[in-house]
Amino acid sequence: MPAGLRLPKLVAFDLDYTLWDLWIDTHATPPLKRDGDIINSVRDRHRQEIAFYHDVSEILHRLRAADVVIAACSRTHAPKLARQALSLLLVHPQAGDKHSEPKPAIEFFDHLEIYPGSKIPHFQKLHEKTRIPYSEMLFFDDERRNNEVESLGVTFCLVQRGMDDRTFEKGLTEWRRRHPVEVIEDASGTANEKQIP
Repeated sequence: MPAGLRLPKLVAFDLDYTLWDLWIDTHATPPLKRDGDIINSVRDRHRQEIAFYHDVSEILHRLRAADVVIAACSRTHAPKLARQALSLLLVHPQAGDKHSEPKPAIEFFDHLEIYPGSKIPHFQKLHEKTRIPYSEMLFFDDERRNNEVESLGVTFCLVQRGMDDRTFEKGLTEWRRRHPVEVIEDASGTANEKQIP
């Protein structure tokens, strides 16, 4: 990411049709299995593949390198299966890194809020756990109804054809437009703006 551009403190992603192209609770049948050390591919009982969209692995690497907190926020009715898929999916090492091994995708996520219902409780839990102000959060999701999190102050970016670099940059640009200054919360939970040089 270009040096000097401000980033959110936390970036969250929905899973179904945001990071992979299926609904885990209706399209995948356990058990899930990975064939050996194959990268970015897990199959269910009927050989249905679960895989991240093409740009997702590199986006996760970029956020990790920038020390941004990464969260998964999904309203699935199959949370155990979603976690298993994240545990089995292998993410390739960062481009140019010849010394690292592939890592399970779940290792890139600092927080997993995966359970049915409105996304508002998902972000309330994230705020409670991290103390990161809502204004320092950016959320990517393929369902427009989940823009309800904007009522908390979270920036929402609609994902229309799966997560890709273009959508990622669009979300960052919108978040920066809305939040040109950093918000710091003191111990009492009061938000104060801090101008970035």
